[in-house]
Amino acid sequence: MTQREKMLSGRLYWADNEELLAARLRARKLTHAYNATGPEEGERRREILRELLGQMGEGTYIEPTFRCDYGSNIRVGRWFYANFDCIILDVAPVTIGDNVLFAPRVGVYTAAHPIDAGVRNEGLEFGKPVTIGDSVWVGANVAINPGVTIGSDVVIGAGSVVTRDIPDHVVAVGSPCRVLRPITQQDRDYWLRLREEYHQNR
Repeated sequence: MTQREKMLSGRLYWADNEELLAARLRARKLTHAYNATGPEEGERRREILRELLGQMGEGTYIEPTFRCDYGSNIRVGRWFYANFDCIILDVAPVTIGDNVLFAPRVGVYTAAHPIDAGVRNEGLEFGKPVTIGDSVWVGANVAINPGVTIGSDVVIGAGSVVTRDIPDHVVAVGSPCRVLRPITQQDRDYWLRLREEYHQNR
């Protein structure tokens, strides 16, 4: 197996080989170009993201600055929005569903290092994929750790550190992040009422 194949399969791999160095340089150049665009250059931003990301759904928008390791291992669905200073370390696949919102300074980290110092000091590392479902709102300064799956219809509170899977239809907060409560019909009724008031008073 190549080092890239080992990386994507979750095995230990050596990152400083020619293929991966070239892939990371490509991502650095593209993110540098993206972050240098002006606010009026929407089409140029979309062009760069289409080249950078493995998959990009309709309506995707990422505020500069944005950083990633490779970009090609990131797949986002429709109407994905990431606010300022998003970081995605995609040494393993990152899959993000439709209608997902990232507040400022969200970090998605698939990259990890061995706990044993001797092995770690040899420069070996590994990654575990991250999956985020549909209709998820991730609050500011959230860290999503390697191997985590977040379900659909979820709110992750600001400052949380997500170290384990989060089920569908919940509010989850904390470090480590835990389910605080389910999202209920009462929640839906409340927000539907406010939406109705908004439309009536436009």
